[in-house]
Amino acid sequence: MGTRGRDIVGMDINELLGLLNRAFADEWLAYYQYWLGAKVVKGPMKDAVIAELLLHAADELRHAEMLSLRIIQLGGVPIAEPKEWYQHTNCGYDAPTDPYVMAILGQNVKGEQCAIGVYKKLLDITATKDPVTYNIAVQILQDEVEHEEDLQSLVEDIEATMHAQGR
Repeated sequence: MGTRGRDIVGMDINELLGLLNRAFADEWLAYYQYWLGAKVVKGPMKDAVIAELLLHAADELRHAEMLSLRIIQLGGVPIAEPKEWYQHTNCGYDAPTDPYVMAILGQNVKGEQCAIGVYKKLLDITATKDPVTYNIAVQILQDEVEHEEDLQSLVEDIEATMHAQGR
């Protein structure tokens, strides 16, 4: 933990650590949701959906890494017990129990929309108080917005294909 790095934060460090750990829990749950969804998904355009889900899973894991490093920089400890992710999550976890592509995509669109809200709030809170966390939140928010668009585009492509086939 860098003393000067903590000194530049113009807000309660414990409050910030709580927000970061909640986002950290979200990222791990999102990673697993994407990863498992890619394993079980069935239906039209399955291969394209699998590829997209695995790319997003890798991004979510990278986000968890970024958040854990920031938590440690601030003198905190990332949530160490996976069972605690459920207690701290903002966005929850939708188990991919229905493997149909539209169900899997719908769950993940919902998750991305929640994540966009979480990082927008983190941006608002840190905008003038913590430039380092703000920058991390900007980077992650950019990915989450892109993820939402990617997933919604897949939904539109599948719907257009099904419509063209008369289904």
